[in-house]
Amino acid sequence: MDWRDEGIILSLRKHGEFDAIIEVLTRAHGRHGGLVKGGMGRRQRGNLQPGNEVDLHWRGRLESHLGTYQVELKQSRSAVFLHHAGKLAVLNAVTALLSACLPEREEHAPLLDGLIALLDVVEEGDGKVTDWGPLLVRWELGLLGELGFGLDLSCCAATGVTEDLVYVSPKSGRAVSRAAGRPYSDKMLPLPAFLLGNGQEVTAEEVRDGLHLTEFFLERHMLTPHSRKIPQARQMLMDHIL
Repeated sequence: MDWRDEGIILSLRKHGEFDAIIEVLTRAHGRHGGLVKGGMGRRQRGNLQPGNEVDLHWRGRLESHLGTYQVELKQSRSAVFLHHAGKLAVLNAVTALLSACLPEREEHAPLLDGLIALLDVVEEGDGKVTDWGPLLVRWELGLLGELGFGLDLSCCAATGVTEDLVYVSPKSGRAVSRAAGRPYSDKMLPLPAFLLGNGQEVTAEEVRDGLHLTEFFLERHMLTPHSRKIPQARQMLMDHIL
C-alpha cells in the first residue's frame, strides 16, 4: 500500500543508528507515524524537525504497519523558531498537544489548516504573547471542538442572556453571566473578553486565563480518560507567559 499527502511534522526520534521515526499531522490521514531511512543523517535530519511543512510518500505492506516515509521539505520553520525562546515554546506546546490528544490515523484536516495559520502568525510576529496568544487560545478551542468537546460561549447557561458573560462553567463548558455566576465565582473559570469579540486590547493576563480555560477541558476530555497529563511542553509555555 502507498499514499501521498502533506502535513506538519510533530515529532522526531532516533531509530537504530541512522534511521528516524517521525510523527506527522497529515491532511487526509491524521496523526500518522512512519520510518525515514537515514533520517538522522546530516542530509535529512534538518528537514525532519517539528514544525516543518512537508510532502510525504508513505509505503507499507499493510495499512496497519508503521511503514516508511519519503519526505520532501515544503517550508522550514524550525531554524526561525530555534532562535526565539517564545516562538519555540509555542511550537513545542502545540506539537506535543496534538501528539497527546489526537487519535492515530483519524482525519482532521481543519486542525492542520489551523496549525499552519497559527505557526505563520507566530513565525512572522515579534514574539509578543499578546500577538499570538489569542490565536493560540482559539486554536485550542478548535481542537476541543474538532474532537467533539466544544465549549458554548454564546449565552449564559443559567439565564440565556448574551451580555456581561465573564465565566465558564467547569461542569457544562458553557458561558455564565456575571450576575448568575457571582455566588459561585470561586468555582468558575474566567472567560477572557477577547473570546467574545469585544475588540478591546488583549492583555497577557487574558491570554493566561484563556490557556487555563482550554487546559482544564483538554485534561478533562482528552487526557485524563487515557491516564495522560498535560504535556510538559505545554506547561513550560505557561511558565514562559508567567
